[in-house]
Amino acid sequence: MPKAIELIVGGYVRLNDGIALDDLRIQRRKLAVDLKARTGFDCRTTIQQIEEDIIAIEAGLAQLDDAAKPNRPQSL
Repeated sequence: MPKAIELIVGGYVRLNDGIALDDLRIQRRKLAVDLKARTGFDCRTTIQQIEEDIIAIEAGLAQLDDAAKPNRPQSL
């Protein structure tokens, strides 16, 4: 069963909305930094999940980048 972030990223990729994906990545990065700065709480599991979310978001951004590249004929 796909994780929620994969469904969200897939939707943004289908909509070709790189801005929304980038905003989502920035938000996740800020959240990870905030959680890493916390003391007195064990946030390792949450931080790991956020880092996995960032990987999924970056994969979506890579798909958009690949789709935006013009097809070049291969040289002989």
